[in-house]
Amino acid sequence: MSIKKLEITAPVATEESLRKLSREFGAVSFRREETFEDGLALYSMLAPGEGRQSLIDKLYGILEMSDYARIVITPVDATIPAIETEGAVDTREELYQKLNAGASINQNYLILTVLSTLVALIGLIQDNVAVVIGAMVIAPLLGPNLAFAFGTSLGDKALMKQAAYTAFVGMAVALAIAAFTGWAWGGVPQSHELLARTEVGIAAVVLAAASGIAGVLSLTSGLSTNLVGVMVAVALLPPAATAGFLWGAGEMRLGMSALLLLGVNIVCVNLSGLAVFLARGMRPREWFERRLAKPYVLTGMLFWLLLLATLLGIIAVR
Repeated sequence: MSIKKLEITAPVATEESLRKLSREFGAVSFRREETFEDGLALYSMLAPGEGRQSLIDKLYGILEMSDYARIVITPVDATIPAIETEGAVDTREELYQKLNAGASINQNYLILTVLSTLVALIGLIQDNVAVVIGAMVIAPLLGPNLAFAFGTSLGDKALMKQAAYTAFVGMAVALAIAAFTGWAWGGVPQSHELLARTEVGIAAVVLAAASGIAGVLSLTSGLSTNLVGVMVAVALLPPAATAGFLWGAGEMRLGMSALLLLGVNIVCVNLSGLAVFLARGMRPREWFERRLAKPYVLTGMLFWLLLLATLLGIIAVR
């Protein structure tokens, strides 16, 4: 469902401007719900998917002078009669709430990282692809990787720093657990799933790029973050677990091959994610913020492209 309900707390004096915007952007409905004693009122608007970001930006321009104004965006599961619109894309504000939460290190993030790594190792060692897929379902790798790409598109240095730190900690925990498991196991089992993560080629690049693109497209369209997480985890968790396990087992060369695959996948996920965020129009609201963000976007694109070219060069000469 592409319709979202906007609950707007605003000065009564802005009502005509709000009503005009609702007509301009084709809102399904607009009405005053409640009037407060301090000159404020609560308005509700059913906003279609297409153009919702521009609508919210203009609403912000009207309401930014009031300290008590607020816009609350809530999903609408269904309406009777049904209303469907084209071009549904989550707004900048909705995505920021999702991705900022996923870029934070907390107890759940660490626990899920440990559990998903253990489950992935079991699947890799037993050559059981179903168990490996199960590990991807609970892997919390969606948040920090896509949050970094999103932060780059907005030039949000704080979000980029937090996302990079969270991703680093998650990967370090996964590698450490896998390395200890490999050391305790004492050898490399005959597992196709394990050894497959030591092979790096064009197919791996395509998989990682497709995961990043599909992840961001699905995320911006409001798809379940669990499903999006599987798309991203498929390219990140298994090679991380493989690299750590092989290092722990003393197979440094094979472990470096798995680490190379992990590096290629991280670069492709971030590069494709950033490209899709930009294509979806995820930029700062104000012109001066967009100007400040431009160096981050250009530097980010150049950095990921150069890193990808370097990694592909290493693959070509191996």
